[in-house]
Amino acid sequence: MLALGKLLELTLAGHEPSSKIQLTPDGTRLRWLAEGALEVTPAVARDTGLDLLLSAGIHGNETAPIELLDRLLRSIARNELQPHVRLLFLFGNPMAMRRGERFVEQDINRLFNGRHELSSGGEAMRACELEHLAATFFGDPGRSRLHYDLHTAIRASKIEQFALYPWAEGRQQSRRECARLNAAGIEAVLLQNTPSTTFSAYSYTQLGAEAFTLELGKARPFGENQPGSLERLEQRLCAIIEGCEPQDEAGLAGLKLFAVAREVIKHSDAFTLHLPADIENFSELPPGYLLAEDLASSRWVVEEQGARIIFPNPRVHNGQRAGILIVPAEASRLA
Repeated sequence: MLALGKLLELTLAGHEPSSKIQLTPDGTRLRWLAEGALEVTPAVARDTGLDLLLSAGIHGNETAPIELLDRLLRSIARNELQPHVRLLFLFGNPMAMRRGERFVEQDINRLFNGRHELSSGGEAMRACELEHLAATFFGDPGRSRLHYDLHTAIRASKIEQFALYPWAEGRQQSRRECARLNAAGIEAVLLQNTPSTTFSAYSYTQLGAEAFTLELGKARPFGENQPGSLERLEQRLCAIIEGCEPQDEAGLAGLKLFAVAREVIKHSDAFTLHLPADIENFSELPPGYLLAEDLASSRWVVEEQGARIIFPNPRVHNGQRAGILIVPAEASRLA
C-alpha cells in the first residue's frame, strides 16, 4: 500500500511524509497538502466532474468518522477503490485527535465563515487553514461540489444518524441531495434557516458546494466503535467515489425532515437549562415546558407543537448556542 494511504497514522504521529506525491497502478494520484490533508485525483479518462470533500476529526474524540475515512483512503491506496471523482480528505483537528479530546482550546466548528479572524490560538489558525484548503480544492467553477463533514454526537440520540443542511440567502435546499442521504442510511435531515459558523456552512455559503454536517452516532474512543454501524454510508460513499451511484427509487420515503424553530443562546453564567443531563437528542418537549432561563428577562418556554431538542449543552461559553428547538418540516421546502 502507498505510504500516503496511511494519512491517519501520519497525522496521529505528527509526521510529514518524505514523498508528497504517489501514484496507484491505475493512475490515481495521491498528494499530501498539509497536516491531515490529502488530495486524490483520478486518471483524466475516468473523471466524472465531481469534487468531493470528506472531512472528519473536526472534533478530535469523534473517531468513527475518522476510521471511516481511513478505510476509504487505504482502499484507494491499495488500488481496491478506483476513484472517478476528485477527492479531498481532511482530518480537521489533529491536535485534539492526538489527545482524544473534542478540542484543545476552542471548538473549531464555531470558527468558520470568518469567525476565526476574531479569535487566536492553534484552532483558530487551523480553521483558517481548512477554509483555504477547501476554497483551493473547490476552485474550478465548472465542476460539481459536494462536502460531507462527518461527526458523532456527545450524547445519545433517538435518531441515530442525521444531517444538518446549512442555509444561504437566495438558495433553496436540494431534494436530490436529501434523497441521496436517505439512500446512505441517514434517518433525518435538519433544514437550517439562519447563518452558521460550521465547516459545512462555510462550504455551502462561501464556496457554492452542496454541504452537510453528518451526525453518525455517539462519540467513542478509537477501536470502540460499533462494527457495521456506518455500512450503508460507506457503501454509498464508495459508489459516489467510483462513479457508479445507483438510481434511487425510494426518494424521500421514510426520511424525517425538521426545521429550526428557535436557538437557545446562553447569555450569562446565570443560564439554567431545565433538562435532564442525559436527555437524548430528538427528545420531544410538550407545549408549555420551561426549557431554559437566563438572567431575569430571558425565558424559553416551548410553544411549538411537535417540538424536539437537539444539542443541549449548558456548559458552552456565554454568547454561544446551548440547544436547538426543532419542529417537523414538509418536503415542499426542498427544490
